[in-house]
Amino acid sequence: MSQIALNHEQETEKRSFDELYELFATDVLRVSYYYLGNREQAEDVTQDVFVRLLINKPDLEYGKEKAWLFKVALNRCRDLWRSAWIKKTILGHPGFESFPAPDELNRMTEDIDLANSINRLRPEFKEVVLLFYYQGFSVSEISAILDIAEGTVSSRLSRAREKLQKDFKGDEKP
Repeated sequence: MSQIALNHEQETEKRSFDELYELFATDVLRVSYYYLGNREQAEDVTQDVFVRLLINKPDLEYGKEKAWLFKVALNRCRDLWRSAWIKKTILGHPGFESFPAPDELNRMTEDIDLANSINRLRPEFKEVVLLFYYQGFSVSEISAILDIAEGTVSSRLSRAREKLQKDFKGDEKP
């Protein structure tokens, strides 16, 4: 089959709800958790995103479904973040199921410190960091998801990196 025919077939092909859930639910849950810092709320957001997909049945372009799901998830996370009843929680509570080796403990501590630093970022910086570094979206894809200019995405990434660097050096208080 030629590449043109394959592209046309993909454009007309639509993934089922079950396929989309199987492919992207974990990613939606992960980005929601990193945004909110609360597993239960992240699960609620994930459920809400897929309920909206099921009810609204948007006409999603093949290969762009993840962007739509993330846009809805981030909007829902923002709503929760701004709501009066939200309580900020610290990301990365380590499990005490086993005692890690010293090297593993150091790595876990660094991961928790990074997660806490990201959690302290203002929402507009946190969003671009999560989408760029944790989900692998390009600047142009993030621009489309958040409906902002590519230059704004690049600027927010740069400012977020600066803030994280200062936070790790201890130059900035939370």
